[in-house]
Amino acid sequence: MKLALIGAGQRGMIYSRHAYQSADIVAVVEPDDIRRKAAADEFHIPPERQFVSVEAFYALGKICDAVIISSMDRDHYKQTMAALELGYDILLEKPISPSPEECLKIQEKADEKGRKVIVCHVLRYTNFFAEIKKIIDSQQLGKVITIQHNENIGNFHMAHSFVRGNWRRSDLASPIIMQKSCHDMDILSWLVDSGAKRISSYGGLAYFKEENAPVGSAERCLDCKVAADCRFDARKAYLPVRGQWPAAAVAADQSEEGLLKALETGPYGRCVYKLDNDVCDHQVTLIEFKNGVTATFNLSGFTNKMYRTRTLDRCACIFFGKGLHMETELSIMDIKYLQCKLRKEEMGCSFPKARIMRCMP
Repeated sequence: MKLALIGAGQRGMIYSRHAYQSADIVAVVEPDDIRRKAAADEFHIPPERQFVSVEAFYALGKICDAVIISSMDRDHYKQTMAALELGYDILLEKPISPSPEECLKIQEKADEKGRKVIVCHVLRYTNFFAEIKKIIDSQQLGKVITIQHNENIGNFHMAHSFVRGNWRRSDLASPIIMQKSCHDMDILSWLVDSGAKRISSYGGLAYFKEENAPVGSAERCLDCKVAADCRFDARKAYLPVRGQWPAAAVAADQSEEGLLKALETGPYGRCVYKLDNDVCDHQVTLIEFKNGVTATFNLSGFTNKMYRTRTLDRCACIFFGKGLHMETELSIMDIKYLQCKLRKEEMGCSFPKARIMRCMP
């Protein structure tokens, strides 16, 4: 299979590296010269297949089997529609589009052209959620009644991506519940196998704004006299993790000198309290699904670690799940006190840290 990469940022490179194990990456579209060259070097893409604009790439017609589109949210629609018109299958980074109308038009165009658009809702493919889905669908433990689901973004992740970063403003990208938590909305609907009947949501930007800036703080961390006492000092955020995310998103040069230079002039060296960000740093959502299941979803940008937790209440049991970033633990409480008859093997549960707890009689 031959693929082209549109958008050689962090996520696009992750998908391309995985695909490169069994497919060829034959073209790259990336406006940033450094990122475009890095992708071309890694995937051995010749100069004539390296493009600054997607229009120049599409002008060649269909030159491969499929494209990976991992550009910014508001670029997805035009790039996807043009790719479908040329007959490409597509791996499309989430969210599909901030516009419901554009999402529907993409679906209609894909159906018209007989093409596949696969959206990168990657949680479905983790061991944790795949195991829960298998248990739910088996019906061995009763029917799901209600779900409590929490996404703890992590305050450092919040500051990096949604205060300083590309997704800090809804008009530049999309609302945070769509950009970050569309994973969670998708997984809830997938687990209960139903669309939403009613939904309400409330949130706001409470902390990352100028009224909360420390006294004496500067516009940039490297110039700030109070940076030593600030949780969000850019030097603390990026220098200890050189070569890893999120420092890898700050500059191509991951030396200390390279990062400090980027922090001196680039977006990631700015004070988190003095920016133009407008996306929520906290949000709650209530959902009633068409099949009667209810769910609560809570998004928080204030936690010290990135992790999700959820509780699924069922007629016969309660699921608990938790972990750092990707879930690592699954617990099941038998609330019917079945004399310990349930075992992991009986449920077909292969999750490595699955355990069953009995409720007190």
